[in-house]
Amino acid sequence: MSILITGANRGIGAALLAHYRAEGHPVFGTARKPGTGLERLDVTDPESHARLARRLAGKPLSLLVCNAGVYPDKGQTLDGGYPAALWAAGLATNVTGVFLTIQSLLPNLRAGRGKIAIISSQMASQARAPGGSYIYRASKAAALNLGRNLAVDLAPEGIAVGIYHLGWVQTDMGGKGAQITPEASAAGLATRFAALSPATTGCFEGWDGEAIPF
Repeated sequence: MSILITGANRGIGAALLAHYRAEGHPVFGTARKPGTGLERLDVTDPESHARLARRLAGKPLSLLVCNAGVYPDKGQTLDGGYPAALWAAGLATNVTGVFLTIQSLLPNLRAGRGKIAIISSQMASQARAPGGSYIYRASKAAALNLGRNLAVDLAPEGIAVGIYHLGWVQTDMGGKGAQITPEASAAGLATRFAALSPATTGCFEGWDGEAIPF
C-alpha cells in the first residue's frame, strides 16, 4: 500500500507518517520546507504541485491524506481582526490546497485505485457552531463540502473519499492541554482510513469512528 501525506513535517501529519512507516508501508510525506525523507510541496502553489506530480509520475497511490492546513484565527477579534489577507491565506491552504493536491495526483490514485482522506474538523459542522474561529471554521466547512462532492464524482471510478476530524490533539495547534496524543489520533485515523470504501464514501467521521453531523 503506497501512501502520500501532505503536511507531514509536524503534528498529526508527522505522526501518521511515523505510524505507516512503523507498519512497513511505502509512504511519502510532504512539506513546504522538507527535511530528510520528505518531498517538497507548497499546497498553495500550482507549480509546486506540478513538480511533485512529475516526480511521482507512474507511481500508483493507495491512499492520499490531505492533511496540510493552517489555523490563522488565534489572536483575531471580531472588531477589527480577520483581515482579508488572512482569509485568503487560510482558504488557499485549507481549501484550494486540498483540491490542487487531489487534482494533481489523480493519475496516481487512478493507477492504484486509491482512497482519499481529507482532514477537516468537527468545527466544520453546521450543527456545532458556538462562534469564533471564523476562518478556520469556514475553510474546514468548505473542505468538507469539497470532499462530499468529490465522493460523488469519483464514485464511478471506485475512488472513495472520506472526511475526518483528528480530535483535540496535543500539537502546536491543539496545545499541551489537548485530550489525546498525536500517536493515538494517528492510530485511530489509520483505522478509519482502512475502513473507508465505496460503501462509506463521503463519510464525515472522528478519529475514533464517531459520525459527525454535517
